[in-house]
Amino acid sequence: MNGRSTEHATLTIERHFKAPLPRVFGAWAVAENKRQWFSCHGDWTPLEYQLDFRPGGSESNRIASTDGVVHAYQARYIDIIPNQRIIYAFDMMLDDKRISVSLATVAFAPEPSGTQMLFTEQVVFLDGYGDNGSRLMGTEIGFDNLRLYVEGNEARPN
Repeated sequence: MNGRSTEHATLTIERHFKAPLPRVFGAWAVAENKRQWFSCHGDWTPLEYQLDFRPGGSESNRIASTDGVVHAYQARYIDIIPNQRIIYAFDMMLDDKRISVSLATVAFAPEPSGTQMLFTEQVVFLDGYGDNGSRLMGTEIGFDNLRLYVEGNEARPN
């Protein structure tokens, strides 16, 4: 496609975890923890992962799908308040083509039975990329993995 275009969307996902707030927040903040759940396809091949979790820090994840396409995620942390919120910007690429740019906010709150998490992503899909709901689906699968991780189940749904 030779034309340039943008398509905007907002994704909102609320989850309730039967785990204490520090455990849920820590699943985002510590590289070894995040690697346990931050994937929506268990059969893909991890290529590279790094996490520098601090304001101004970055995160990158490169993974190859079963058909050999490299999916790359590159984030920059803007604001972090421990056990309260994370704000970061990120882009997604397929091989060398940028398909989207996003701003995400993750808000955490304690609940009597555990932790509430509210994830909001403002995404811009670029240059005709047809998402067809795959971003929402992949993010929800990742949060299913997060639930299994923080609630103590080592089994993964994928």
